[in-house]
Amino acid sequence: MRIIAGKFKGKKILEPKDKETRPLKDLTKESIFNIINHSNKFSVNLEGSNVLDLFSGTGSFGLECLSRNAKHVTFVENYKEILPILKKNLLNLKLTNNYKIIEKDILNNLEISQLKRQFDIIFLDPPYREKELKKLIYSIMNIKLIKNDGIIIIHRHKKQKDEFPNSFKIIEEKIYGISKIIFGTNF
Repeated sequence: MRIIAGKFKGKKILEPKDKETRPLKDLTKESIFNIINHSNKFSVNLEGSNVLDLFSGTGSFGLECLSRNAKHVTFVENYKEILPILKKNLLNLKLTNNYKIIEKDILNNLEISQLKRQFDIIFLDPPYREKELKKLIYSIMNIKLIKNDGIIIIHRHKKQKDEFPNSFKIIEEKIYGISKIIFGTNF
């Protein structure tokens, strides 16, 4: 895995050795960023944006955002086996103040309202077996964690059937191998 574009282009991203974490593949990540940058279905400018990377794992998505000049990335991860890798990946970029790591379980131990900022982009990459997605997205929208013109990007298994709150509007859905990427917003 590597950073695809921006000021850290080509920098390697450390990967986990266990089978519990499934990092975002470079091809899928590249496709996501192409859609963010070129879609006429929404207008989010990655440069200068605030990004929330939920279930961040190795930090692949958030690291790519930082490389492409996002203003700030908040990483939320609680898996003890992956946290040292996430931290090392961030330290390797020699960044100091434009990211934050929250070591909590977003579904159980973190009051989502404690995040205290609105985000332009929220990326969710929960375990494929996770079933509480509707509740989490409802919370994100209910407390207005996403800006009015912001987007929520969800990485799921292509066969996963999820329910979403009525206020969540799917803008685009793409399949890449076994992955499904859903782009949505509030309306």
